[in-house]
Amino acid sequence: MAVIREIDKATKDYVKTIAELHKRAFPAFFLTQLGVPFLTTLYTGYLEDADSGIIVAEDGGKLIGFIAYSNDYPRFYKGLIKHHLVKFAFCSLGAVIRHPSFIKRLLGAFKKSESVVKTEKYVELASICVEPAIESKGVGSAMIDYLKGIVDFDTYAYINLETDAVNNDGVNKFYVKNGFELSRQYTTAEGRKMNEYQYKQKVRV
Repeated sequence: MAVIREIDKATKDYVKTIAELHKRAFPAFFLTQLGVPFLTTLYTGYLEDADSGIIVAEDGGKLIGFIAYSNDYPRFYKGLIKHHLVKFAFCSLGAVIRHPSFIKRLLGAFKKSESVVKTEKYVELASICVEPAIESKGVGSAMIDYLKGIVDFDTYAYINLETDAVNNDGVNKFYVKNGFELSRQYTTAEGRKMNEYQYKQKVRV
């Protein structure tokens, strides 16, 4: 049975393990193509930020899944830019040289803080990843349940997440199964159609 826990601090090697799992799970994703050093810097940011964190699932001490989340996503992105912009640029240099079109997408990613500001306070489930060999074994749902358990719904209105709307039926069904409701659909500047979901704690009567 998987052990679910939140990590307060992690060694550099462990954060790299998280980045490598991301690479295995999402080989074709844009951020993955920027490289493991880029992803390591990104996930280190979640651990350094006071209002963000990483939940992991482990089996026999081996990482088999993780969730990265933030209680203040707009400020989190601003902090990433402030503290890690030079390192992000260095880590992604090789990918940008191979694919010059990445520059525009990378700049768009760094403007994320402008597009995630909402009226209510909310928690962003920014990334969820499970070892590909053990998908559909309940690990993802167990990590989401853990996140639901640590969110103060008196302070935060909901848990928010975004995922692809097209050719992604299994993932969309997974979120609905875990209590998330579709809040809106939109298209990114690159033409990527997205679904945005929210989980609100049910009021017991």
